[in-house]
Amino acid sequence: MSKERVLTGIRPTGYLHIGNYFGATRNFLRMQDDFDCFVFVADWHSLTTHPDTSELQNGVRRVLAENIACGLDPEKVTLYIQSDVPEIAELYLYLNMLAYKGELEKTTTFKEKVRQHPDNVNAGLLTYPVLQAADIVIHRAGKVPVGKDQEQHLEMARNFAQRFNFRYGNGDIILPEPQAFSYDGGDLVKILSLNGEGKMSKSENEMNTLYLADDDEMIRKKIMKSKTDQGPETENSIKPDYIENLFTLMKLVSTADTVAYFEEKYNQSSAGNCVIRYGDMKKQLAEDMIAFIAPIRQKANEMLQNKEYLATVMKAGRDKARASASETLRVVRRAIGVTYY
Repeated sequence: MSKERVLTGIRPTGYLHIGNYFGATRNFLRMQDDFDCFVFVADWHSLTTHPDTSELQNGVRRVLAENIACGLDPEKVTLYIQSDVPEIAELYLYLNMLAYKGELEKTTTFKEKVRQHPDNVNAGLLTYPVLQAADIVIHRAGKVPVGKDQEQHLEMARNFAQRFNFRYGNGDIILPEPQAFSYDGGDLVKILSLNGEGKMSKSENEMNTLYLADDDEMIRKKIMKSKTDQGPETENSIKPDYIENLFTLMKLVSTADTVAYFEEKYNQSSAGNCVIRYGDMKKQLAEDMIAFIAPIRQKANEMLQNKEYLATVMKAGRDKARASASETLRVVRRAIGVTYY
């Protein structure tokens, strides 16, 4: 029995961080054994907000190396670069004929990007959801792991597929409608910035983000500077978000006994009797985080020194992805009628 196909993409901008790993990558490592997984590096998408391409090649290689170091297996997963599959661009063209200016201008991410980059409101930024739809349906993926910020784009991808099928399908389903997907059916882990303000970011608040490329001393420095307070006012208090975030991180990389110890100390604390020692907690968290990140960093660095290996991975992924994309495009062209011989 063939496996159901799942697809996801990663922009090659910034460094992967611990939030990326526990929020998405970890689930994909589980999925690669149960599904037919396609994972691509979205270099075209990155051009919409990062027109300077001087670091693009390094970014592409780094995101590949870090994901493989995390456990993504190129033998199990079709791992490829978006621009290596020109069929995506052709499908993007066809889907643009089914997308309307008004609906694209209303997307939340477009409006946010316009605010962030007022001098770079390009057509690619406007039609970002169309290219994203082409990325998905070119491989006829049924499931797409998405966060809350991408749900609107996935809904638009379904709309474009519906319109294509209505206009060109003659009663047949040419392009399947992708569905949002979480491996265990629950919410993905949300990790806040170490200052408690918003999620960890690949490109912002660098001192408040734990990158998979951080060395041991940088990890210690960041965690020791993370936001805390004077302790709870009463026993068994509800934790503020920034304190809860430290416990969330500890639950991910420390032993259950370690977490239980600091939970007990926190719950026993009150004004005038603060038995939780945040300094001790952060020291323990830092060492446990180092033990988790260091092997990933080492493997990624070794791969980055071996460009031949990464090129082999990229070429193998390209060939698999183009074979899939070409088959879809053959059906699409025939449905539209742009086949003349």
